[in-house]
Amino acid sequence: MVFQKSACIEPMYHELPFLDRFQAAKDDGFAFVEFWSWTDKDLDAVRAAAERAGVGIAGFNGDAELSLIDPSQKAAYLAFLRRSVEAAKKVGARSLTIHSNGLGEGGAVINAYDELSGTVKLCAMFDTLKECAKLAEESGVLMNLEPLNITTDHAGNFLTSTRMAAEITRLIGSPMLKVLYDAYHMQLNEGSICDSIRAFGDQFGHIHVADAPGRHEPGTGEINYAQVFRCLEETGYAGLAGFELIPKTTTAEAVKAIMRL
Repeated sequence: MVFQKSACIEPMYHELPFLDRFQAAKDDGFAFVEFWSWTDKDLDAVRAAAERAGVGIAGFNGDAELSLIDPSQKAAYLAFLRRSVEAAKKVGARSLTIHSNGLGEGGAVINAYDELSGTVKLCAMFDTLKECAKLAEESGVLMNLEPLNITTDHAGNFLTSTRMAAEITRLIGSPMLKVLYDAYHMQLNEGSICDSIRAFGDQFGHIHVADAPGRHEPGTGEINYAQVFRCLEETGYAGLAGFELIPKTTTAEAVKAIMRL
């Protein structure tokens, strides 16, 4: 099976103005694009650029600087998520990515909430995710919960494992709340990528591809992506393969590596 590909056009195609990246991604064979934030973008221009290029929008982050694990932020989190849903509908995006902790500049965790116990963090996240699932079902915009690595990029993040994310989404039981499985993040945190895919792949709504270490294109690190994709196929995964990576040299060279897969 050949998975449809999505290019994350924040780190990729950085050589081009943002609105030119949609056509460039389409010309390189990507059926979809995705990006990180929406509040800093002209949504009408984004939709127009995607439509001109004939490329779909896979999604973007839905929660910005707010945290699922802070019980005092529940109302504010859901209010911002509703705004993100409307932004997704405006540009025709399929999904929103959500996280346990608010992320700031460069993806840095804003607050690790060391004063809160693990029990409070987990219960707050579960409680708010139930409301996220309802909003996803009402809107038709999929929510993907993403665990992040804490070794390199997101020190202090609470949600760090595939198992925790997948067991939460299974318990909630909504077809519109799934896991964003980022193989780069999970290789750094836990390894055993194929074991995780076999155990929890039924909960994956989207996957992210980048090699580790370095977060560059496949073939630059230690992850055997040919085997990873075989495992995904065996589990019946039918979603997109999102290439959220930093080209080691140029986007053109990164694209060559991607297409060799």
